[in-house]
Amino acid sequence: MAVASKVEIRGEVAAGFEGVRAEFERNFVERGELGASLFATLKGETVVDLSAGVMDRASGRPWERDTRAVVWSATKGLVALGFLILTDRGLVDPDLTVAHYWPGFAREGKERITVRQLLNHRGGLIHLPSSLKVEDLTRPDEVKEILERTQPAWKPGTNQGYHAITWGSFAGELFRQIAGVSVGQFLAAEVFGPLRADTILGLPVDDPIHAKVADVIPFKKDDLFLRVIPEALFGHTCETRTFRNLVGRMKSETSRAFRSGPSLGSRRLHAVNDPAIQAIEMPWCGAVTSAEGLARCYTPLAIGGTWAGVKICRPETIEPITKIQSWSSRDLVLQKPIGWSQGFSKDEAHIVSPRSEAFGHTGMGGSVGFADPSTGLALGYVMNRMDWRIRSPRCIALCRSVYRALGVL
Repeated sequence: MAVASKVEIRGEVAAGFEGVRAEFERNFVERGELGASLFATLKGETVVDLSAGVMDRASGRPWERDTRAVVWSATKGLVALGFLILTDRGLVDPDLTVAHYWPGFAREGKERITVRQLLNHRGGLIHLPSSLKVEDLTRPDEVKEILERTQPAWKPGTNQGYHAITWGSFAGELFRQIAGVSVGQFLAAEVFGPLRADTILGLPVDDPIHAKVADVIPFKKDDLFLRVIPEALFGHTCETRTFRNLVGRMKSETSRAFRSGPSLGSRRLHAVNDPAIQAIEMPWCGAVTSAEGLARCYTPLAIGGTWAGVKICRPETIEPITKIQSWSSRDLVLQKPIGWSQGFSKDEAHIVSPRSEAFGHTGMGGSVGFADPSTGLALGYVMNRMDWRIRSPRCIALCRSVYRALGVL
């Protein structure tokens, strides 16, 4: 992969965070970053605000602090935030069954699945019985019928496997059943707007914001054959094991989960760059945001639930999220140790945060948003060039540099 010989880093860091800036630059010079932003707050105050690179090589448009991009599964953390607010308001009890709120769900062995089990990837609902395309999501009643006919791949509650794609469909419909509006509409009114976060789930086709949205860039075919496949075939990491299960074992839980609908179609990952696709609410992968917007969504959660005069939830609602509610030493889909708390990821200590209290969500290829109430830290990282690994080394390096600045590492 080509690397930059030099790069102009725009923005500022607070005293003591100079190492974060150096690591951010190193991502461009040594690790192939193309365009990216990193934003972090500490106890509600901005400590990192960096951007660099270009939105795309063809035009050379600079990547600005308000440049947005699709953040893939970091979207799931925002949807989990929506459920957290419903919980705080007494509109949902995570330990009641999904069928309590969505009666039609109680079919095909799903009647005892709780909201908590569904959000924590323990329902076994990794694969749908019918092929769906993302365009089908514009007909929610038809999708709802397919979801209700889905059978669990294992006895619900007995094991954990990342519902890579299906999670968004089930969580989105459950949210609609409870709140009476879509999760994207709810977050816009209750989170994104009040917090002044430039984050959208369901970006209208004619919205001028599209001019500020960078295309995501999956790894190229030459990278696939010259670097990715050799590393994946002979590597001994969790990431390489996941990759082998995805491409080499078509009947594995990994392959079933990542190949299940709603499908992006023949364009695959490139499809999310289409404004018509971005206009569809995809609660598992479709949020469009800047790094600052992502960090703003998590900042209240890092400091008790209220920030800048906006109350998102009570401290006692956040406290259960700081504990691991579900853990597997080898998740059936991701083939690695990982945990969950009501839809928020609780990853290994060497990935995003060394603090067990931290929670959030990474996105395929690199992006991340999370909160750490133990330090008061909230962070958002958004980029355009994807890494083939689910947890990008660029993302990990930045997160670790922030914790070194805090004196935690």
